[in-house]
Amino acid sequence: MSDPLEMRAVYAETLVELGQLDDRIVLLEADLMRTTGTKIFKDTFPQRSFNIGVAEANMVGVSAGLSSAGKVPFANTFACFAARRAFDQFFISANYARLNVKLVGSDPGVTAALNGGTHMAFEDLGLMRNIPKLIVFEPSDPVSLRKLMQACVKHEGSTYMRLHRSFAKVLYDETENFELGKGVILREGTDVALIATGVVLVNEALEAAMLLEEKGISTTVVDMHTIKPIDRDLVIHLAETCGAIVTCENHQVANGLGSAVAEVLVEEIPVPMLRVGVKDLFGEVGPLDYLKERFGLTATAIVEHAEKVLEKKKTIKIEKEKL
Repeated sequence: MSDPLEMRAVYAETLVELGQLDDRIVLLEADLMRTTGTKIFKDTFPQRSFNIGVAEANMVGVSAGLSSAGKVPFANTFACFAARRAFDQFFISANYARLNVKLVGSDPGVTAALNGGTHMAFEDLGLMRNIPKLIVFEPSDPVSLRKLMQACVKHEGSTYMRLHRSFAKVLYDETENFELGKGVILREGTDVALIATGVVLVNEALEAAMLLEEKGISTTVVDMHTIKPIDRDLVIHLAETCGAIVTCENHQVANGLGSAVAEVLVEEIPVPMLRVGVKDLFGEVGPLDYLKERFGLTATAIVEHAEKVLEKKKTIKIEKEKL
């Protein structure tokens, strides 16, 4: 496995590579080009790069106009502004109009860290899941970032990508295939399934699986990189093979990955399930490790939830045997 790579650098380099293959691709920034690392795109394609300034809603509106003219705009800002501040423009101008805007929200959830609670988007997935036909996804490592960006460009329609800006471990081989709407099984087990999304929680879920293994608990770990549309077939498969599920997300437990998985289970195959995520709280300032502990987004928390859901699974089994 290679050393961790900076995700914003991978994002910018991939955008340049895609731009070299497709001259429709343009970049829009809300005065964050240095922060997001996309100056290399501007240096390579100065006529295809636009700094809209600190006016995120306007940036989305301009993106919609460029899309209507046949361009493929990537519009980048912090996730809190992409979701909360520009939601109406993205909903109406890009999605209702059936256009092709690729909105990128960086520093989601606790990864906003020292930027503090005002910049800590714990609700963006919930907002974006409510936009009809929108693809919503969050890469978990540099390889999945590159591959999902490629899939994003091929998709005709608007998308929302959550982007972890800092360093991330390489989890995948370059030969791995990624498809929007299809989760990836990272390890297989039979007792409980951990369904995670994003850099922070996929890595914590993998660590939790090793801790559970030491306790004799066989664990499946899934990288559910696409939150909408959720991979219904995979969720059903995990319910059938494991019979207990824990979802793990750097987001409010309401309206994000956990809700998407729960909706499938209650409609198709109800099994015990618990959710690891932010429990109805606002964000706050602090380093990443502190914030993960503060909001219960750790391997230890995942292990605790897995043990609780296995108790529920055991209780249900005993009750069924009594019938």
